[in-house]
Amino acid sequence: MDLNTLLKNTSRSLYLSVKMLPRSIRPAFGTAYLLCRYADTIADTDVLSVGKRLDWVQQFPEIVRTQAHEKQAELMRDLTGASENPYETQLISHLTDCLNALNQIPAAQKPFVYEVVQAVCDGMCMDLTTFPNQKKATPAAFETLANLTHYCRLMGGKPGLFWSQLIYHTHTIKMPQTEFYELGQHIGDALQIVNILRDLPKDLQFGRCYFPQEQLAQYGLSAVDLLRETNSARFDPIKQYWLHWGKENLQHAFAYFKTLPKKNWRTRAAVAWPILWTADTFNKLAVESDLLNPAKRVKISRWRIYFTMLASPLVLMSNFCFTKWLSCKLKRLP
Repeated sequence: MDLNTLLKNTSRSLYLSVKMLPRSIRPAFGTAYLLCRYADTIADTDVLSVGKRLDWVQQFPEIVRTQAHEKQAELMRDLTGASENPYETQLISHLTDCLNALNQIPAAQKPFVYEVVQAVCDGMCMDLTTFPNQKKATPAAFETLANLTHYCRLMGGKPGLFWSQLIYHTHTIKMPQTEFYELGQHIGDALQIVNILRDLPKDLQFGRCYFPQEQLAQYGLSAVDLLRETNSARFDPIKQYWLHWGKENLQHAFAYFKTLPKKNWRTRAAVAWPILWTADTFNKLAVESDLLNPAKRVKISRWRIYFTMLASPLVLMSNFCFTKWLSCKLKRLP
């Protein structure tokens, strides 16, 4: 199968940003995404025991580095029937193709791919060692706020670093490397917390509560209490806390976007879209009064996605317009 088609089928709205990237970095980003998604399929499947899943996730970064054929074949055999999603099923059977694609990207970009795959697998190991990861299991929670911020850094911040590494080594960025990388990680943190908030009811059904027990206890709550949608109002202060945390991290996008050369309009679009969509999702989460209801799904409309894309020519050549647009969205948050 063409890996571009596989990427489109598995990445949803992210694909819209990926295909805007210049050809010099698009293959590396797409390949890294597919490899991380492959690891995610391992972590989430219920055809393997939690212990077996953990073992494979721990081994996966080394499989990516060494590309040992025996290990690839063994892993694909173990994952047979691992997903009911037809696109994930296709991904499972195309591990070798993904690794062959990795071999085709420039040598300078490969360490960035290895690094982000390792970080995401470390985050998945946190999942597998903390939560039951089984349907209708009794939810467990992270213990501390530090656990959640570290998890966001592994699952969001490190991909933000990866994105930034590709950009920095391709474009002329007039900012110290370490500063640019740190901004990218903060933006990634924000993108991750919005996913955690949005997916809260679904995660609870698999025994996962990322919101720490020490914070839940302050409001007389436990992870099990979040299974009752009537507790949405009691959970609201915690939701607002993490929305504010996400807002603070997303504000680093102002300085980040300004460093991107205006002539590299494709990269500016690929960066701007997920930032603006994240701000839109934060605003929908902020006004959602029934967040714990599993029948609801907080997401921005297709109209909003396409409007952002159509309006983006107005901001791609103007740092002022981007700052104004994002500021207007963030001002609605507490």
